[in-house]
Amino acid sequence: MKIVHTLLKLILCLALAMPVLSVSAESYKTLEWTDLMPQSDLDALMNGPEITHDTPEIPLDSQISNQVRQAIEQAADSAYQKALVSTDVRPELNETKVRIPGFMVPLEFNDKQQVTEFFVVPYFGACIHVPPPPPNQLIHVVYPKGFKLEDLYMPFWFQGVLNTSLFSKDVGTGKAVSAYSMQVATIEDYEEE
Repeated sequence: MKIVHTLLKLILCLALAMPVLSVSAESYKTLEWTDLMPQSDLDALMNGPEITHDTPEIPLDSQISNQVRQAIEQAADSAYQKALVSTDVRPELNETKVRIPGFMVPLEFNDKQQVTEFFVVPYFGACIHVPPPPPNQLIHVVYPKGFKLEDLYMPFWFQGVLNTSLFSKDVGTGKAVSAYSMQVATIEDYEEE
């Protein structure tokens, strides 16, 4: 009877702890990268100028003329151009516990060759190639304990507290600017949900 009583206590404790554990695990809001952009930037990028690369059977001088015209139209679209370099953020996300998938772009390493500072980016190769994503699509992270990055192609889930703060760093292709930073609590291998 004493064993049954102990087992019932254990089951009751576990049953009471389960909701607390699930609330804790669910306290991070899962974001998509477009969630970081103000609606005006998202609209400008989604409705950008039309660019065509297919110009079969058009004489070269007409192709060049069309490309010049397209370049002028694209430059004239100020909302689109502004969105490409926007540091505008969603202020309501400041100090929010979030979870976001992304890739790590290392900036600094410790003596053990672990990454201690990096950008979280929406796609592989961002910041390494020109042009970088808009600043409101980059998250700067300082991670003092270090992370052993085995593969640049590897996506991760990043969990932590998101902040709206500008950061600028010289990288191989120029200057990368982020409009967000994150105090990362955990980094996990990405698995689609």
